[in-house]
Amino acid sequence: MHVIFFSESFGYFAFVLITSINVYVQATDFFTENFDSLSKEISTSDVFTKILNTLNILVIGYTAGHILIIILNKRGRLQQEKEHFKAWKELRGFQDDIGDFFHTICEWIPPKSPPDDMMEEEFNDLLKTEEGQHYLQQYHTTKGNNIGIFKQKVSNPFKEWQKSERSKYEKYYNGCITGNNESNHILRPGVVPQEIFSIDEWREEKQFNNYDPVIPGAKLPGYVEKKYDLPNSLNQIIPVIIFFLTILIVMSWWNVDIFVLGTAVAGLGVGIGFALKETMENFFAYFMIRKDKIFTEGDRVEIDDYNEYIHKITARVTYVRHALNESMAIFPTRQLVASKVINYSKEMKFVPAMVEIGVSYLNNTKQVAAILTKVGQRAMHEIKDDRGRHIVTQNKCPYINENKPSCGCDRDLSIDLKQPQVRFIKFNESSLDFKMWVYVREYAMQFTVESEIRMMIQEEFGKYDIRIPWPIRTIYSGDDKKESIEIAKLEKKRQESLDKYGGGDSNLK
Repeated sequence: MHVIFFSESFGYFAFVLITSINVYVQATDFFTENFDSLSKEISTSDVFTKILNTLNILVIGYTAGHILIIILNKRGRLQQEKEHFKAWKELRGFQDDIGDFFHTICEWIPPKSPPDDMMEEEFNDLLKTEEGQHYLQQYHTTKGNNIGIFKQKVSNPFKEWQKSERSKYEKYYNGCITGNNESNHILRPGVVPQEIFSIDEWREEKQFNNYDPVIPGAKLPGYVEKKYDLPNSLNQIIPVIIFFLTILIVMSWWNVDIFVLGTAVAGLGVGIGFALKETMENFFAYFMIRKDKIFTEGDRVEIDDYNEYIHKITARVTYVRHALNESMAIFPTRQLVASKVINYSKEMKFVPAMVEIGVSYLNNTKQVAAILTKVGQRAMHEIKDDRGRHIVTQNKCPYINENKPSCGCDRDLSIDLKQPQVRFIKFNESSLDFKMWVYVREYAMQFTVESEIRMMIQEEFGKYDIRIPWPIRTIYSGDDKKESIEIAKLEKKRQESLDKYGGGDSNLK
C-alpha cells in the first residue's frame, strides 16, 4: 500500500510538472507563430512540444493504471466489509462488540405464530419476558433458520457498524504499539517480518477464526506473510497492460509502423512463451486457484492419494503438509488444476465421526442401540474444543437453552440432522456389530470425537454390563447359562435406557 501511494504521488507530481511546462511551451508557440507562413517546416519548438506531449501521455497512462488498482482494491475491501456485516447480522453481533451494540442498531420483531417445532403456549410465555425474547432471537428451527425479523433503528446501520469495527481495530493497534499485548513487547509497524496486522489482514484473521476477537501480540512475527500470501498478480498486470497500450498509442502518433513492431513483439513473445511454458502454466494455475477459491491454506485435501493439509500456495509450487508433521509434499501448482483434487473443507459444514463396536451375542440388540444413543447424546453436549465450543454439529446449540449465545455448532445448516445415528450393521463370527456416528464441524475434528466416543462407550458398557467379546472363538461348556444369569441381573436398568433413548433407527421403545 505504501509503495502504491508513493508511486501514485510521484505520478501526480510528474503529471502536473510536465503538463505545466507543456502548456507554457504551446501557449508561447501559439502567440509567436507566424500565421502568414503556410509552408512552415517543423521547428525545434514543435519537436520539444511533441516530446512533452508524449511524456504527458505516458505519465497519464502510468497514473491511470495505478488509480484503477486503487479503485479495484477499494471495491474489494468494501465487498469484504459487506460480507462481514452480513455475518455480523446473522450472528447477532460479534464477541468483541462493546456492550449490546447489535441491539442499538437493530430491533427484533417476533413472528405472529410460533415455529413448527414449538408449542404456542410456550411461545407466548417466552414473549412475555426479556430473557424469553432473547432465547427466541437465538432460536433455530430444525432447518437451521432463525425466527422473526430485525428492523434497523438507525438510518445507515452499515456505516455505524463500520465505525464500530474501526474503533476495535484502533484498540488492537494501540495494544500492539504500546506493549500492552500478549508478547509484552512494543510491536513495530512497517517492519519485516511483519508484527502487526493491517486492517484488511485483521478482518481476514477474524473471519478465519469465526469472528473471534484478535488478540494483540498473540501471533509470532512473520505470521501475516506466511498465512496471507495473497496474489498481487492483478496489481502487477493491469498497470503494465495500460502502460503498454499507452506506449503503442504514442508510437502510432510518432508514425511508427505498429504492424512491423507487433510482428516482432509477437515473435519474441512466442519464443519466450515456449521457454517459460511450465512457469506460465504454474502462474495461471495459481491465479485460477486464488480467483475461484478452489482451496486455500488450511483446507484438508486429497491429491493423488495424498490426504493432508494445504500449507502454502505459491506461483510455482504448492506445499501440502502431513497432519502429524511427518512429511511435506511439494506439487507443481499447475498439477493441482490438472489433477483430481478432493477438498474435504470447502462448503462442508458437517463431517461424520463414525465408531464401530461389536458386542456379545448374549446382549439385547435394542438395549445396545439405546445405550449407544445415550453415548451419542453425551458426545453432542460434552465434547468441546479449547474455547468451550461444541465440536459436534447440532440443530440447536445447547447454550441457547441456558439463555446464552450459540457457540456456532448450529450454524450454516441446510438440512435437518438426525443424530446420533445408530445402526446394527452385521452378524460377525463372535460379535453383533454396530455403527454409531455424529456430525462434526470440520474434517480434522472427527478423530478427536471418535476417540472421545470410544472412551464413553467403554464407560457406559461397564455401567450396564454390555460385554465386548474377545477377538477369539469362545468354547462354551455349560457356562453360557451362568453368564446369561449374570447379564439378566441388570435387565431392568438396560430396559429403562431402551425406554428413554429408543432403539436407534428402529424407533422402537
